[in-house]
Amino acid sequence: MTNGFAADVLICGAGAAGLTLGIELARRGMSFRLIEKMRGPFRGSRGKGIQPRTQEIFEDLGILDKVVAAGGVYPPLRVYSDDGSYTEKDTGERPDPTPAEPYHIALMIPQFLTERIMRERLAELGHRVEYGCELVGFEQGENGVMARLAGPNGEQTVRAGYLVGADGGRSFVRGTLGLDFPGKTLGVRAIVAAVLLTGLDRDAWHQFNDGDMERMVAICPLAGTDLFQIQAPIPLDGEVDLSVEGLGRLITERTGRADVQVDSVAWASAYMMNARLADRYRVDRVFLVGDAAHIHPPTGGQGLNTSVQDAYNLGWKLAAVLGGADDCLLDTYEEERRPVAESVLGLSTRLLDAQKQGGMRRGREVRQLDIGYPDSPLSRELAERSSGLRAGDRAPDAPVRGAAGQPSRLFQLLQGPHWTLLVREAGRETVGPRQGLHVHYIGPQGDIIDAWGHLRDAYALAPGECVLIRPDGYVGAITILDADRTAKLEIYLGCMGVVQPEEESK
Repeated sequence: MTNGFAADVLICGAGAAGLTLGIELARRGMSFRLIEKMRGPFRGSRGKGIQPRTQEIFEDLGILDKVVAAGGVYPPLRVYSDDGSYTEKDTGERPDPTPAEPYHIALMIPQFLTERIMRERLAELGHRVEYGCELVGFEQGENGVMARLAGPNGEQTVRAGYLVGADGGRSFVRGTLGLDFPGKTLGVRAIVAAVLLTGLDRDAWHQFNDGDMERMVAICPLAGTDLFQIQAPIPLDGEVDLSVEGLGRLITERTGRADVQVDSVAWASAYMMNARLADRYRVDRVFLVGDAAHIHPPTGGQGLNTSVQDAYNLGWKLAAVLGGADDCLLDTYEEERRPVAESVLGLSTRLLDAQKQGGMRRGREVRQLDIGYPDSPLSRELAERSSGLRAGDRAPDAPVRGAAGQPSRLFQLLQGPHWTLLVREAGRETVGPRQGLHVHYIGPQGDIIDAWGHLRDAYALAPGECVLIRPDGYVGAITILDADRTAKLEIYLGCMGVVQPEEESK
C-alpha cells in the first residue's frame, strides 16, 4: 500500500453528476481526483433528455453548443393501433422561447454522447477520469477523509478534504455511511436497449400497445447516432434475453410486424423501477449526489437532469469553503437539493401512473425552470417587494446592450464561476471590489443598457435596487444600496467567501 497525493476533493463515479462536479471544481482551480471503477466510459443511454434548465447550466459550463450539435429534438410520438393505423402527437408542449427563458424544449442526446462532451470539457480544463480505480473503503477525520483505492497498480491510500459519492443507485459511499435509502419499488420491470435495426423510420418515436403494461414497446431513434432505443416493460420475475435474437422476438411479438429486424445490440439492460431518496445528503465531509442520493423512474426525463443540478449546486459551495467560506455553507446543499429530489420523485411517479393508463403528457413541470430555493438560508430579501422576482428564484435571462453598443445577454454576463451584482441607477460607491464578484450598472450611465426593456420586465428593479446572483444562477439577495443594507450585503458576501483582496482591505 502506498500513499497517494492529497486532493481537495475525491469524486467517486464519473457519470453525468461526477463529471459536472469535476468541471465545476476544475474551473475554480480546486484539486480533485475523479475515479470510476468501470474500465472505460459508460456505453449506454439511460438518460437521453436534456431539460431547459439543464441546458442553461450546460451553457454556463461551456458545452451547450456541442450538446445541441451532437443531438437533436424529440420526434413526434407515433402511437400504433392493432390494425396498423397510427396517430401522431408531440410528447410534450413546444412553447416558443422568450427573452427570460431562451431554452424551451427538451433536447435528445444519448447519455454516452453527453458524457463524452463533458469529458472533453474536463480535458480542456486539464483533468481526466481515472478509470479502473475503485473506492474500497474510507474513514473520516476532523481534517479530511482517508480513502482506500484499488486499481491496476494495487491499493493506495488517498487523503482528501472531502469525498463525494456520485456512484449511482447502488452507491458504495452511501452504504458505507450506513444511510437509509427509503422509498418503494414501483412494480414495473423494464428493459432499455440501444440497437441497430431496420424496418422503422427515424422521423418518429414508435409506440405500440400504449397503456398495456404487458405488451407495450417503444422504439425511439437516438438523435446523433444510427441507433434506436428500445424501451419495454417485462415480467417482474424470470430471465430476459437481451441478445439480438431475444430483442427481435420481443419486437415481433409486441408489434405483430416481421419487417422490423434487430441487426445488432450496442448496449442493453433490464432494471426494476424504483423511487428512493436518501435520508441525508451529507455526513460531515462526505456528500451524495445524483443517483446515489435519489433514483427515479425514467418517466419525464428527470433523473440525469436532477443529478447534474445536484453537482452544480454543490460544486461552487465546496470551492467556496475550500477558499475560506464558513463550513455551514455546505449544509445548504442538502437543504436546497433534497426537497427538489423529493418533488421530482413525486412527479416522475405520477407520470409513470399516467403512462400505465396510456395518457402521459409532459408539461412545464418537467422543464425544471421553476425550481428555486425561496426557503434557503442563502435567500435574502433586504428590500420590500410585493411581487415579481424573489430571492431564491432562478435568475432569468434578458437581451441587453453593452455601453459600447454590442448586443449581449444577461446569461453571458453570468457565465463563469463568479457572483454577479446587478445595480440599477445607483451611485458608483456601492459594494467595494471583491474577488469573485462582477458588478454591472444598469441604466443610461451604466455599462449595461436595458435597450429593449427585457431586464426591466424580468427583474423589476426600482432605481437604487440591486440583485445579487449566485454562481449557480439563482438570486441570492435583493436589496437597496443604502448604508445599512449595503453593510448587510457585504457581510453576506463575506460569509460566502467573496472577500476584498488583501491589498484593498488594508
